[in-house]
Amino acid sequence: MEPTTFLPSIKSTGAFALILSSLILAGCGKSAAPPAAPAAPEVTVFTVKPESLTITTELPGRTSAYQVAEVRPQVSGLIQKRLFVEGTDVKAGTSLYQIDPSTYEAANNSAKAALAKAKANLLTSEPKLARYKELVAIEGVSRQEYDDAVAANAQAKADIEAAQAALDMTAINLRYTNVNAPINGRISRSSVTPGALVSAGQALALATVQQLDPIYVDVTQSSNDLLNLKREMESGNLKKTGNGQAAVSLLLADGTKYSQQGKLQFSDVSVDPSTGNVTLRALFPNPKGDLLPGMYVRAILDSGINDKAILVPQQGVTRNQKGEATALILKSDGKVEQRILVTGDARGNQWLVTSGLIAGDQVIVEGLQRVRPGASAVIAKTAPAAAAAPASAAAATATAPAAAAPKTAQ
Repeated sequence: MEPTTFLPSIKSTGAFALILSSLILAGCGKSAAPPAAPAAPEVTVFTVKPESLTITTELPGRTSAYQVAEVRPQVSGLIQKRLFVEGTDVKAGTSLYQIDPSTYEAANNSAKAALAKAKANLLTSEPKLARYKELVAIEGVSRQEYDDAVAANAQAKADIEAAQAALDMTAINLRYTNVNAPINGRISRSSVTPGALVSAGQALALATVQQLDPIYVDVTQSSNDLLNLKREMESGNLKKTGNGQAAVSLLLADGTKYSQQGKLQFSDVSVDPSTGNVTLRALFPNPKGDLLPGMYVRAILDSGINDKAILVPQQGVTRNQKGEATALILKSDGKVEQRILVTGDARGNQWLVTSGLIAGDQVIVEGLQRVRPGASAVIAKTAPAAAAAPASAAAATATAPAAAAPKTAQ
């Protein structure tokens, strides 16, 4: 009986082992299967396309009057009247002050009398000279008497000229008692009142007249920037705008744009040794008198035209640990490359790139966190129009859509 009961147990054990080994083999087969490939990262690219761009420079400055004339008396005396309203516009030749003319009128009358006396003396000396001329020929008078008559006649004529000059001087002084505006412009407050005693050529100006239309805007620019601009012009990278006279626009202190456009007049011939800056002067129309002398403004100068400007969306440009501007470029072979760029001014939502990019480069502007330099399996799509929109009308030609990169790279 015992052998009979033992055989079935052996058969059961063999079957269990066979089942167990099958399960182990099945488990090993599953763990050895290769993992599924990760999805290729998806990015958005912007295709670089050079365009024509007006290069502008924003500089700080202050306004100054086109002409300034300080009104001072040219004769001494008491101020009788002030003949203008402070802060108003006056015309050249307008009477501003009246100085007491009584003493100058008396001096003028005395000079007139002296002139009349000199002319009276000439009435006797000329006939006498004519008679002596006839008598000396027949020896009716001596030669000495004739010479005295000639001298007396010459003296009478000289007295007339001296008296006339004195009369002219007194007439000028009398005219100066009426103080007139030297130029057209807006007059300041008066520094004197009627009854004040003034003197010729005094240090204190009675008032100041300033011509405000047009008006100057003086701005300062680094001498290094000015030299770089000249080099760009000479090399042909920049072209002059219009007739070579740069156009200038203004931003007022509150940030609003001034309605009138001006023109650059000249650049100073020397550099300020304390700041290293050069002064530039622009001329602006000021018909409404909105600009007053001494106002702080920011001038925007059209420096030139760059026919090969490269603008890139700002989200495609980052900074490395050294602070250098960098961009990820999707190359034609599908690999990602990091480039170091040199950027200029911002144009709205775009950077002006001066070095590091060429036409046709595809800059990754979205999905930067999904790729790294050297990546080779990337799905690219074209940047939407909003991402490549120009910041201003000057960059309006840079809105062409970027060409898509290859769907995948092997």
